[in-house]
Amino acid sequence: MDAKLEKVTAKRAAQKQSSYEDDDEQNDNAALFKLIIIGDTGVGKSCILTRLTKGDCNEEHNVTIGVEFGNYAMMVNDDTLIKLQIWDTAGQESFRSITRIFYKGSHAVMAVFDITTRESFENIRDWRKEIENNAEEDILCYLVGNFADLEEERKVSKHEAL
Repeated sequence: MDAKLEKVTAKRAAQKQSSYEDDDEQNDNAALFKLIIIGDTGVGKSCILTRLTKGDCNEEHNVTIGVEFGNYAMMVNDDTLIKLQIWDTAGQESFRSITRIFYKGSHAVMAVFDITTRESFENIRDWRKEIENNAEEDILCYLVGNFADLEEERKVSKHEAL
């Protein structure tokens, strides 16, 4: 990847991080959790982010370059605000050097694969290594099989994924 593009992408991500932290200072009762979404390109990571943050899913999404950011907030027990800071990472190998920095400070990682593509499931092993090499030991890991609406095209059984 072009070094200039890598610097610009990292700078934008840092600005978004700083902006979100400034916003969080305005609500001291909020619990903030950082979640990163990882997986091969084309497995629907950006659709998951869009569904969580906007309640919508655009099936015509462009490939993520670097990272995308969104946040999700919800009230618990009428007095506690929970904020999720969600980072959608690019799945291409050329962006791994950028996306590795997003493991730092993360509370959870969502590893996504496409249930209709065996290769994306098999590559979860490599993503697991990325987690082990870059995240804190106590990070929560979730495995998500995406495209469940394409059950008739399933290549990865539910049993395998468990």
